[in-house]
Amino acid sequence: MAGPWTEECSIMKKIGIINKIIAFSNVDGPGNRTAVFFQGCNLHCLYCHNPETIHFCVGCSACLAVCPTGALEGGHGKAVMGEGDMLQPVTWHPQKCISCDACIKACPHLASPKTRRMTAEELLTEIKKTAPYINGVSFSGGECTLQRDFLVEVIPLIRQLGLGVLLDSNGTYDFEKDPELLEMIDGVMLDIKAVDPAVCRTLTGAGPEMPIKNLKYLQSVGKLAEVRTVLLPEEGGSLPGEGQNRRSAASGRGSETILVTSSEKATSEGSFFDDDGGWHGEAVTGEGDLHPPNSMNELTVRTVASLLSPAIPYKLLRYRPFGVRQEGIDIIGNTITEESAAEALAALARSLGAENCRVV
Repeated sequence: MAGPWTEECSIMKKIGIINKIIAFSNVDGPGNRTAVFFQGCNLHCLYCHNPETIHFCVGCSACLAVCPTGALEGGHGKAVMGEGDMLQPVTWHPQKCISCDACIKACPHLASPKTRRMTAEELLTEIKKTAPYINGVSFSGGECTLQRDFLVEVIPLIRQLGLGVLLDSNGTYDFEKDPELLEMIDGVMLDIKAVDPAVCRTLTGAGPEMPIKNLKYLQSVGKLAEVRTVLLPEEGGSLPGEGQNRRSAASGRGSETILVTSSEKATSEGSFFDDDGGWHGEAVTGEGDLHPPNSMNELTVRTVASLLSPAIPYKLLRYRPFGVRQEGIDIIGNTITEESAAEALAALARSLGAENCRVV
């Protein structure tokens, strides 16, 4: 997806632009891990809980006036590009910061002035502090693959500490074209946000084609660590196939197994749902009967489950509006996805072969 971050990220070589480092995390991969969040993302997911990682500071200075401790200075101009480098237009003084996040809330650009420019050696120094107590390192964001050149420099250094490495990715990077990066890592924790093309583009700004391709390829080469899908609430939103246009779950299908072949069809610009909420994709039972999925959640879950091998973890994340920007609330709604609906979809995924599926 085109945007100001495309140029910004393309010039990042050997320097990592880091949003934050969580020394100990048990939600960013298996075990106890250090999680490194990169700045910059090529999507604009409406339900993103870290929207301040999407863009880079452009020096508008809106944050300076709201900082209560004077931890920020500079600004009044766009980011300076040149000599293969990028200079942060607002300077952040961590020693003065009280982590109130007033600057992030005031930023009109989905950015943060509180980033750190780090060399591979500097990041390694931070990771060494926790190395004896962790199982590995997870690179997240933002989208970590946008800083690919930095990754291939720092990952071998982390490996020398005896630590594993996972990438948390939105799936838009073509991993098949980068065997060097894949060889360095244990695997990719992959997001499949939606498989309906129109829904996926509304949610993220990009289609589902590359994430689905990555799911298949990474699984085939043993580099798919897990898959995640955010389940949107059943009511209150305005996405294609959502809200009042959804079909009733009481379809009389019982526990029969249905394989949705949308992974081969999700290449068009349109939606699998028509304007009246009708389904015009293809769903096939063992008897060859056609049945529509009940919702876009079910469409995504059925598609992913039909592609996954039983051992690969498939996490279904219930949508929660906390931290979601107003644009997302306006489109998705302000309701937490019901646990019962999420558990029903997890059971469905397990029945389709994704035996390691659970609700988070």
